[in-house]
Amino acid sequence: MTSLLSFLTPKFNTFYFEDDATIRQILEKFDVHKFSIVPLINEKGEFVSTISEGDILRFIKNTCNFNIQMAESVRISSVERYRPYKPLSVNTPMEEVIKLSLEQNFIPIVDDRGVYIGIVKRKTIIDYYFNVEKISK
Repeated sequence: MTSLLSFLTPKFNTFYFEDDATIRQILEKFDVHKFSIVPLINEKGEFVSTISEGDILRFIKNTCNFNIQMAESVRISSVERYRPYKPLSVNTPMEEVIKLSLEQNFIPIVDDRGVYIGIVKRKTIIDYYFNVEKISK
């Protein structure tokens, strides 16, 4: 079976936020980059969670007096996450990665210290197995 590392998009090629970012910073980046969910890391580079546009929209809905000044002062760490993505270790067997990819568009990958090193995209997995199956026929 192929190694998880062969499917990895390294951290420097991914989009992520530090967990002390403000709601405004994240809203602006979501708008520019058109992602709907991204990893959050702390100051040590450790994976913390993921944050989605839906999480932010629920926060705005539940904070009836939302305004741009508030968005500049509220840290993303105070936003409740509805369905954060589960990370996996770089040593996780590929079968488990594939299984989790059925539930998540991407899987955050961490090293043995919990440091975020990148993601494995569902699309990358599907493309690989589609092409392997095509070649074997």
